[in-house]
Amino acid sequence: MRKVTGDIKEVIKQITQLKGETVKMQVNKGRKRMEKYEGIIESVYPSIFTVLVFDPDGEKHYSFSHSEVLCGDVKVQKING
Repeated sequence: MRKVTGDIKEVIKQITQLKGETVKMQVNKGRKRMEKYEGIIESVYPSIFTVLVFDPDGEKHYSFSHSEVLCGDVKVQKING
């Protein structure tokens, strides 16, 4: 079980402030597998947010829940610049 620190409303507020910004993401896929992405937060909904990731293969869309950020499975960091 993951340790929850904080409030889901605060996470939603932080993600909403990053909408349209370029971010680095680190996603825990389980069994010691981590994936890293750089992309733009496109949309923010009540339960999820979507990210547009530019891959060498083309553009990909990913969606993540706010609770994944709250629990630490997804880490989002704004890229300065």
